[in-house]
Amino acid sequence: MENDAVIGASDIRRGDWVDRLVPARVRPFLRLARLDRPIGIWLLLLPCWWSIALASPGLPDPWLLLLFALGATLMRAAGCTYNDLADRDFDAKVARTATRPLPSGTVTPRAAKIFMLALCFAALAILLQFNWFAVGLGAASLLVVAIYPFGKRFTHWPQAILGLAFNWGALLGWAAVRGELALPAVLLYLGGLFWTLGYDTIYAHQDKEDDILIGVKSTALRLGTASRRSILAFYAVAWSAMVAAGLSAGLSWLYVLLLSPVLAHFAWQAQRVNFDDAGDCLAKFKSNQVAGLAIFGATVLARVAG
Repeated sequence: MENDAVIGASDIRRGDWVDRLVPARVRPFLRLARLDRPIGIWLLLLPCWWSIALASPGLPDPWLLLLFALGATLMRAAGCTYNDLADRDFDAKVARTATRPLPSGTVTPRAAKIFMLALCFAALAILLQFNWFAVGLGAASLLVVAIYPFGKRFTHWPQAILGLAFNWGALLGWAAVRGELALPAVLLYLGGLFWTLGYDTIYAHQDKEDDILIGVKSTALRLGTASRRSILAFYAVAWSAMVAAGLSAGLSWLYVLLLSPVLAHFAWQAQRVNFDDAGDCLAKFKSNQVAGLAIFGATVLARVAG
């Protein structure tokens, strides 16, 4: 159904809420921020929520969850803008990305930079609501974020760099609650990293032919026919690290039981994805929102159950 709304091979949907509800001059900036595609917000936010739930003595603080939701929305928007500024020449050569605001010329590089700075300052205002340890830790994430758009130019493992950046919230959520870092947060971060390696390798298979033509790298190209078993391995490590994080934080074996459907979901993704069908790759990639919410729910329930 979703692919029917896409013009050609573009990843921008026409006739969606952006076109229907937003003034024409604002639309390119919302698309630059990917607000029309919230899956990236969820994938950035969920490790934060897992960590908050794991670090909390009972139910997680709703205000803290909201602050992280706002921060993830702003930082994902800023990150997408930064990524598109770095990649605009590559994006212009790929059918799926050529109609994005920067390569298509509907937003100028100068306007995109101003927009990105405004988003960063708004995100900073949210970060300053946390304790100083968390503020410093959050600022440190910018080092990894700055490298990511250029990773595919020098390594076949840009998905690993994305994992380091996108799962920083697994560290930051714990720090925001406890004012320090501990083993459970580190294990959760490791689990998130391998989770990202799995889902973003699936995502990268959409672009493998174009990536070869324009000379950029990805795990999809590096792993090739070994992608399926590699993704299975990535997800197995991710799930195991998440289990270890919960047990080291004092959760009972109920947590492991509640996480079992997530392991089954990971196995379903890896076994059933059709790497030669871009639409199926995108659908399997997006299904990680469900998996991530299930992990959050399992953590909250196990913590409350004691």
